[in-house]
Amino acid sequence: MKSAVRLAMYNFGLHVAPFESDAVDGFRLREPANFEAARRACGFIGRSGYAGEPGTRSWGRQVFPRFIEVSGFDSAPSSLSLWADIESLMAFSYSGVHADALKHARHWNVKASWPALVLWWVDAQHRPDWTEAVERFEHLADHGPSARGFTFKRPFGADGGETEIDRARVKDLATRNAETQGDLLAHVLTLKV
Repeated sequence: MKSAVRLAMYNFGLHVAPFESDAVDGFRLREPANFEAARRACGFIGRSGYAGEPGTRSWGRQVFPRFIEVSGFDSAPSSLSLWADIESLMAFSYSGVHADALKHARHWNVKASWPALVLWWVDAQHRPDWTEAVERFEHLADHGPSARGFTFKRPFGADGGETEIDRARVKDLATRNAETQGDLLAHVLTLKV
């Protein structure tokens, strides 16, 4: 039976230098492998692409939270995706290819004074756009976790109440993901930081 809800995720950061610079080369080199690892991950439903780039279509006009204003950049690393549940996203985020990127993120990104991401539940027929994602991200930054927007540290269920993450299921999903992403992980481990 298909679920009536999906988990939406938006993340945002700022690089220490322009995207094309050598300072963020390690990020740029890992990005395609991260997108492919997500595509192969258990529970992944889909992600927005970026306007003007080949491949996946953008879910509306890309906008950024107010935190970009002091950066001097007109774009920043961010992503918007849909997942079956919080355990699937957590298994992808903290193991394998994406975990390698998180391990090195301090080399490419400025230390944030805002949340790393925002999570929220949507109806299965709804595809969030960038504007909705940024509004929820800023709401989380201003008001803290709630059913409107939350994080892994303080998750909310689709019913609107606080919930617990099934850590055993996360571990199982991470193991299953490793079986389909071994080639990608081997590749990223050869890349420069």
